[in-house]
Amino acid sequence: MVSFCRIDDRVIRTREPITDPDAVIVVDPTLLHHVDVFGGLKAGGYVLINSSRSVDELGIESLNETAPGVTLLTVPATELAREHLGRPLPNAALLGAFAALTGVVSVDSVAAAIRERFSGETGEANVRAARAAAGFVAPSSGKAPQEERLNA
Repeated sequence: MVSFCRIDDRVIRTREPITDPDAVIVVDPTLLHHVDVFGGLKAGGYVLINSSRSVDELGIESLNETAPGVTLLTVPATELAREHLGRPLPNAALLGAFAALTGVVSVDSVAAAIRERFSGETGEANVRAARAAAGFVAPSSGKAPQEERLNA
């Protein structure tokens, strides 16, 4: 499955697929060697992969050949979701990690959107997962544990 999201502070009217993304989020890392998930990724873009494995362990060092200067990060979003939600639903955690990695949206905005969509404990558990993933990306030390900048 492929989905697209456009983010802007103005109304977006276009509905066509994104062919040259600034960022890619890979929910299922088993697709990395079967589908061209990085196709069209802009140089200097961002890649966020739901995995507890490192870039080397995933075998995707060659990404630099197709998109130089990409910031690549693996985040154990499924594990964080299990911890905070009790279920392997990584979406909220990936959104929190994306916010922390790119700065395109704030983690507080992600939390507000989650609470708007999910009420009660379900919403709060998803917010905790999103914040935990954001903390994984940008801990107090300021350096993500598995982030790699792939330079040209």
